Amino acid sequence: MPNLDDILKMAQNAQNELMKAQNDLDNVEVEGVSGGGMVRVKASAKGRIINVDIDESLLQPSEKQMVEDLIAAAINDARGKADIAAQDAMKKATGGLQLPPGFKMPF
Repeated sequence: MPNLDDILKMAQNAQNELMKAQNDLDNVEVEGVSGGGMVRVKASAKGRIINVDIDESLLQPSEKQMVEDLIAAAINDARGKADIAAQDAMKKATGGLQLPPGFKMPF
């Protein structure tokens, strides 16, 4: 049976791994797409928007509302992919350890 010092060291190591994984998320890029690829948004797994690419055919005043909708859809797609990338990174950092529902990380 591990003693208290061993348990504390394991907890500290786990916390260090989680912090490293959280910091690495800003280097993971995902791409959200809408309109059949006419609008693309690149984001980090932390949700930072890196780039927005809009097909030139959409750059007409009559297409304003559609472009706005497509941008919102691409951002939401990127955000969903960022959430999945973040969850995957956290699973790797915790070694698949299931955390209790509602458990908040220290970051």
